[in-house]
Amino acid sequence: MKNFARIVVLLMTGLAVSGCARLQAIGKPPEVTAPGGQVQQIQPIAPKRVALAPPPPPEPAEHIATASLWRSGPKSLFGDRRARGIGDILTVVVEIDEEAEIENKTSRSRSGADSVALTELFGVQNQIQKILPKGAASPPGVDLNSTSTSAGDGKTERAEEITLRLAATVVDMLPNGHLVIAGSQEVRVNFELRDLQVAGVIRPEDISRQNEITYDKIADARIIYGGRGQITDLQQPRYGQQVLDVILPY
Repeated sequence: MKNFARIVVLLMTGLAVSGCARLQAIGKPPEVTAPGGQVQQIQPIAPKRVALAPPPPPEPAEHIATASLWRSGPKSLFGDRRARGIGDILTVVVEIDEEAEIENKTSRSRSGADSVALTELFGVQNQIQKILPKGAASPPGVDLNSTSTSAGDGKTERAEEITLRLAATVVDMLPNGHLVIAGSQEVRVNFELRDLQVAGVIRPEDISRQNEITYDKIADARIIYGGRGQITDLQQPRYGQQVLDVILPY
């Protein structure tokens, strides 16, 4: 009985240790990695506070034609207003409509039979015959049979559709000229807060003339769409239930 109790304690200890990582995630959304980084973990995406770029110096008076409506630079009516430096703002367009279906089937069957006859085995048969009751016989043979069968069937179906637009800020510029962007948006309706976040690395030449960029042109894209509040809290299992799901082996 003591050995059985020890085995039970060891099994429970092993399950508790293996579930420690999952216990730390109870009540928390999945973590996401920072754009361009493998070690740093950000939860949630938090854009850096950056100082806005200083405005360009005023154009010299001698370069401005008298009574002319034309002005060069981004402030011009026909100037390039795309994001180019830290602190600039651009619009991220997310339109995801994807479907995936995977189906796998496996089947395996194997059978085997072996028969070995032993006429004499160093006198072991005579010794066995003395132990057996009268009338019993021990045929000098070994007969082995084995059969194994396995079958597997798996299917995965997934469909996602997201359509949204979000303004993001350029928070960093990489040495090769690529821009790191991050943006967040929160909308509260009664006691439910909708949270939208986006981050990633983009190329300046991928920004359209409307100062927009689509999500499929964002490298290391991190898109989070969720919320928190009373409705979200009611949809989550209780902490006690989540702990039991981690610890219990069945």
